[in-house]
Amino acid sequence: MPTNFLTKEGSQKLQEELDYLRTAKRQEVAERLHEAMEGGELIENAEYEAAKNEQAFVEGRIQELEVLLATAQIIEENHKTKKNDAIQVGSKVTIKEGNFEAETFTIVGAAEANPREGKISNESPIGKAILSHKLGDVVKVETPGGTYNVKIIKVG
Repeated sequence: MPTNFLTKEGSQKLQEELDYLRTAKRQEVAERLHEAMEGGELIENAEYEAAKNEQAFVEGRIQELEVLLATAQIIEENHKTKKNDAIQVGSKVTIKEGNFEAETFTIVGAAEANPREGKISNESPIGKAILSHKLGDVVKVETPGGTYNVKIIKVG
C-alpha cells in the first residue's frame, strides 16, 4: 500500500469532510430513509432505494476517510526544497517541456491532487518521473499517451 501524503491543510479539509459526513449528512440520509419508509410499499419505492444507495455511499466515504487520515503522513509545511535538494512530496517545482510554457506545481499525495490548483500527485506520471531529481535535470516522463522530456527549471 503506497504511503498517503497530506499537507496539514489537506488533512484538515478531509477531517472537516469526515466530521460533516458523520454528523449532518448521516442525519440527513436517515431522515430521507425514514420519510421513504413511511411512503408505502418499500419494494416499489424509488425514493427509498435512492436513500439506501446514498447511505451506502456516505458510509463508504466515511470508512475511506477514516483509513486515509489514520495512515497519512503529514508533509511538513516548513519544508522548503532548496536548489540542490532532490525533489520530494511537498516540493514546488517549475518544469518546461520543449517550446511549451513553463508549468509550476506542488507535488502532493494522491488524495490531495488537484491540477487546477497547481497540485499534482506523486503517483502521476510527471510526479513519479521528477521525484528525486534536481534543478537542471532533464527527465523522461512516461504516460499512456507517449513519452516526453521535461527540464526542471525551478525548485522551491
